Amino acid sequence: MTSHASRLRIGVPVSLSGKHARFGVQVQIGLEVWQSLDPSVELVVEDDHSEPGSLDVVLPRLAGQCDLLLGPYSTQLMGRAGRIGAALDRLIWNHGGSGDDVQAANPGHVVSVQTPAGRYAEPFVRHLAESGDLSPLRIVSGKGRFALQVAEGAARTAHEVGIPVVLGGPVEDSWNLFCAGTFDEDVEVVRRARRPRVVCAVAAGVREFGPAVGDPRGIYGVGQWFPGSGGEVAIGVSEGEFVAAYEKRTGVPPNYLAVQGVAAAIIATHCAVRAGGTGREELWSAAAGLETATLFGDFAIDPGTGLQTGHRAVLTRWEEQGPVAV
Repeated sequence: MTSHASRLRIGVPVSLSGKHARFGVQVQIGLEVWQSLDPSVELVVEDDHSEPGSLDVVLPRLAGQCDLLLGPYSTQLMGRAGRIGAALDRLIWNHGGSGDDVQAANPGHVVSVQTPAGRYAEPFVRHLAESGDLSPLRIVSGKGRFALQVAEGAARTAHEVGIPVVLGGPVEDSWNLFCAGTFDEDVEVVRRARRPRVVCAVAAGVREFGPAVGDPRGIYGVGQWFPGSGGEVAIGVSEGEFVAAYEKRTGVPPNYLAVQGVAAAIIATHCAVRAGGTGREELWSAAAGLETATLFGDFAIDPGTGLQTGHRAVLTRWEEQGPVAV
């Protein structure tokens, strides 16, 4: 399929309403800013209402209209999108589902750009070990497979570096704490923790965390990207150009949610040009053999599953002025 002469049409189901709306809107804004910098593409965005049932309708409709398909935000919705893509024999470019099982569930039909959940905690746990802090680490996970996979990855890395682990239990103690759940789950855990030692929360990787907890100073966050973490860009818009354009539109820097969506779009369009078409098999072949870097960081996938192997999560810490890279 080609559309509007040489312009590639990209279909994007995104949560503009419902429980994921605070993040879905950021993805939409990021893609719109990117499109303003790259007139060779056209975006078709539809609200999936944060609901799997809505995605069942929206994604097939976008598939009938568009050359390339991005996935939705959230591991749960992306799992559903992967199954829909397989049924339609289309390739879904995953920017919003970090679950290890979701990334690898539909080989040949899903290409992921972000660090898998099982490797999310690595930078924090290794930072503790490198700083000489081998105190017991209490790991608290929220509901759902994503949280469990992040927690299991944290425990696995802790065992590798010699840090004792306690899973779950009360957080009103003096141990180091790592929590992985939904945004609201992490905020609640951090509010209950007395924080006399070291705390890291997945939710602390986004700027909304600060106002939600009141005083986030000293708390570590884990995210997919932070300004300055992207490194040298091989394809697509530069980090500086995108961040400046995003701040001009919104007045604030982008979170990693916006940047990973843009990275998926950049890689998808690059692979379409490289393959000379938008068929599933030719796109998969182009992606499987690609090692590159975007404003989001490194990109490479397992050629058998589509699981991301090149990208690394970023550790941040909240200071008086906001989060900073560690």
